[in-house]
Amino acid sequence: MAAPETPVCLIVEPTGGYELALVAFVHSQGWQVCLPNPKQVRDWAKGDGRRAKTDGQDAQTLAAFGAAKQPTPQAALAPEVQELADLLRRQEDLEQLLRSERNRLGSYHTHPQPSARVLASLQQSIGALQQALDDLNQHIEDFVTSQPHLQADRQRLRTVPGIGAQNVLPILVHLYRWQARAGQTADAKGLVAFTGIDPQPFQSGRSVFKRSSISRHGDPRIRQLLNMGALGGLRRKGHNPLRNFYRGLDTRGKGKVLALVAASRKILVWAWAVFSQGVNFDPARFPQEAPAAT
Repeated sequence: MAAPETPVCLIVEPTGGYELALVAFVHSQGWQVCLPNPKQVRDWAKGDGRRAKTDGQDAQTLAAFGAAKQPTPQAALAPEVQELADLLRRQEDLEQLLRSERNRLGSYHTHPQPSARVLASLQQSIGALQQALDDLNQHIEDFVTSQPHLQADRQRLRTVPGIGAQNVLPILVHLYRWQARAGQTADAKGLVAFTGIDPQPFQSGRSVFKRSSISRHGDPRIRQLLNMGALGGLRRKGHNPLRNFYRGLDTRGKGKVLALVAASRKILVWAWAVFSQGVNFDPARFPQEAPAAT
């Protein structure tokens, strides 16, 4: 009698989005995939005496880490969430291309003898990119509206201070990714680390001490959107729990930069509570006090 086949499980290093196509392929084959935190893998490799770093050795290290630690496989994103993620990635690509062409046009205007043909080409390119972006934005809106649960998730997240029209959908996809990554163990603390805004204290003995920073693991785009959301959320008029939280840290001497990072982290924690509980943000339900130490 043949022995049952061992399920295939790939250990993949998150690389800022480059791994997503591979992850989708793995799930389409019915295999399992794990995406451990790169820092955990590096720390484990150092503890195991692995110092050299090449592509081949990195692959061996990932395989050895998977065999030793048996990380939890990541679930596949729902098709509609994956579709939204792909649309948002294309939206970001078009926005970057449009910014680049506009910067080229602005720079070329300073040329002592600008070519009319080059100017026309740049303007034509900008017009085409803007039209493509407008069409894509409308398609994204139509798509989200056609998915009742995505629409409901978006509306609930919009009640969180610091989350608006520009960052709500990328944050929503980010929350779905974390839910798929962590499964039943998903919580706010893990999400903060997954996003890379967890504080990293540096202290050795009694004499070596540096100011805490954040780990910066995970998607930098999400950290940027949370930071922009914090800046905008602090200017919100009326009763503003985010501003109260920020001022509480600032008046205690934490500094404006550190307080802004903490405000970004608070937005993410509130967003997870709203997303995971399926409720609107209510200042009376969610704690707003500043932490004792950050």
